[in-house]
Amino acid sequence: MKVAYVFPGQGSQRLGMGADLFEQFPDFTETADSILGYSIKELCTEDPDGNLGETQYTQPALFVVNALSYYARTEESGEKPDFLAGHSLGEFNALLASEAFDFPTGLRIVQKRGSLMSEIEGGGMAAVIGLEPDKIAEILADSEFDTIDIANYNSPTQIVISGPKQDVSAIIPVFEATDARMVIELKVSGAFHSRYMADAHAEFSRFLKNVELQPLQIPVVSNALAKFYQNDTIRETLASQITRSVQWTESICYLLDQDEIEFSEIGPGNVLTGLIRQIKKRR
Repeated sequence: MKVAYVFPGQGSQRLGMGADLFEQFPDFTETADSILGYSIKELCTEDPDGNLGETQYTQPALFVVNALSYYARTEESGEKPDFLAGHSLGEFNALLASEAFDFPTGLRIVQKRGSLMSEIEGGGMAAVIGLEPDKIAEILADSEFDTIDIANYNSPTQIVISGPKQDVSAIIPVFEATDARMVIELKVSGAFHSRYMADAHAEFSRFLKNVELQPLQIPVVSNALAKFYQNDTIRETLASQITRSVQWTESICYLLDQDEIEFSEIGPGNVLTGLIRQIKKRR
């Protein structure tokens, strides 16, 4: 039995996350404070200014908590996983665990990513639950909403769409009139994982050119490609994630094809555990 660690992304943040970890890892916490310019513990456990839900704060906060959760797990078990994956932002933690970069470098990368993504405003996203991807694509085509992209293939029947906010809001009643069990407009400021993040992708690509990366020590599955990262294309693959769909269903199926896998979610919540359960049932 092989073990795969998976790290959650934006949307899994919650007040109080990491409360028991900041004291356990004071050096990493101090490093995070120095890089970010604010107290990561205060943001995650108190959030006095209401920033935890803002992309430029959410992404560094989740990266830190995911990282400390990983360090705590490996300290406790004395073992490392056979495979790694992360959902969107969580993929940076997978790369950290695979030693592509160290903690300070990873946090600076995530801080830049969050800042760039937060600057692209006017977008929206919605989760469509209960319809398969082909049906969603058909509805979008028939409704002539060619401004909307599919952002996340989270499970066989949980899909996230992304596009201009007014168009996402307008298409929701169309989906509600179908067999969809639920349609939820997400609280985001941008059309993440869509063509509308092209400017952020271009700037992030330029930023990554100056970041030193190391060969991966543990195989990491790419969201964008649903297969393992290659050492010679880490920067390109990582940057492409901003505009490309999160192929979570296909990524988990790819891991399941490797061997008999036991999955363990590292970080706040259990969203990915639930999605993996759904994927296994429909596979």
